[in-house]
Amino acid sequence: MTTNQESRWLGFMRTPIACQELFTRFTLVFFCIAFWRGDLNIFSFPLLVLAWLMDGGLYRLDRILKLPLVQAILLLCALLLIGLSWGGLPDSGPTKWLKYFNLLILIPLYALLNKARMPWAIGGLVTGYLIVLSMGVYHWLVMGGQGIPQLKMSYLSFSAMLGTGAIVAVGFACSSRSVMLSAISWIAALALVFVQFHQYGRVFLLAALIAIVLQAYLRFKIDLRKFAGIFLSLLIVTGIFAYSSPAFQERLLLVKSDIELLRQGHYHSSLGYRLAMWDVGLHAIAERPLTGYGTGVPGHYFDTAIQTYRGGLYKDLPAFQKTSHYHNDWIEIGMHVGISGMLALAFLYWRWYQAFKRSGLSILGAGLITYIMLAGLTDAFLIFSRMPVLLLTITALAMSSHKQNDRV
Repeated sequence: MTTNQESRWLGFMRTPIACQELFTRFTLVFFCIAFWRGDLNIFSFPLLVLAWLMDGGLYRLDRILKLPLVQAILLLCALLLIGLSWGGLPDSGPTKWLKYFNLLILIPLYALLNKARMPWAIGGLVTGYLIVLSMGVYHWLVMGGQGIPQLKMSYLSFSAMLGTGAIVAVGFACSSRSVMLSAISWIAALALVFVQFHQYGRVFLLAALIAIVLQAYLRFKIDLRKFAGIFLSLLIVTGIFAYSSPAFQERLLLVKSDIELLRQGHYHSSLGYRLAMWDVGLHAIAERPLTGYGTGVPGHYFDTAIQTYRGGLYKDLPAFQKTSHYHNDWIEIGMHVGISGMLALAFLYWRWYQAFKRSGLSILGAGLITYIMLAGLTDAFLIFSRMPVLLLTITALAMSSHKQNDRV
């Protein structure tokens, strides 16, 4: 081989990215797209962990474990594992509590992100979001349906996704110094809220609107006139969206119907079912406040307790809807491991917000954590298949961006 040929060969060898790096970047893109299809997590999660191990993740694990948010996640998961000692793995019944451990995906995800890989992860996340958004809008406009059946995504998950996107867009608008970029972000947020008004997820819509108002207040609290103008504009736009949405008006009528059924003593409705579950759940936590009933037991407890609780008032509810969870993050975790679990959940929320604040994105963090907490009042939001993963990915990107800026 001549000297020129040798130099060309050496140059060629230096130019391509190593196979391991290509695998890592592919894994990040695949993970950020695949989690929208829940059954693909069986491939994407192990791939992400494998990429992390190949990247020497275990050698840097001590650094990751020092992160306050990671410590909060580990505390919650540790309590759930300890709760198995007095709960035990049930032979059958709801196993949604296992999805709490999906929160651990933050460890390999954050560890893998660096300046060179960030664009790949962001590209994958944005691409996946836009694809899912397009599918949902198509199913709504063309098929006249709710959610995305092709992805097994219910209207609740789709509405939650829209609300998350709107809050992130407002977060960008509030932090951007560019007037044009800020205006584009506000328009994108309003467009997502408009679509959300045409989904049946009432609570997620309300939670998103409250979070957006909070973000606007935090951004313009110094200039109250400007905040008042934005608030009034949002109020007008919200009124227009509500008036033009058949789905929103239909859900309002459904609320009235649910209330009427409650007055008649019937709990076979969306509202009645939730009130019954909260009643049973709070009663159970009051009976065992320190330990709860053990990890994996709450679903079975509900089906058993309602046979006699309040004279069997709720005993027919499993025929209305199969017992899955308690439709409230606080009650759900309290049923598993008691007050200690509820305190760990509060600690998790606080550390989650602090992660955004340390990254210089306190307004975005306040919006997202408010959204999570409000949504978790009527649904077990943290054990949704997609939303916690989406939020953790956004969090990891925010934390990694701050980390790279500190190195510059």
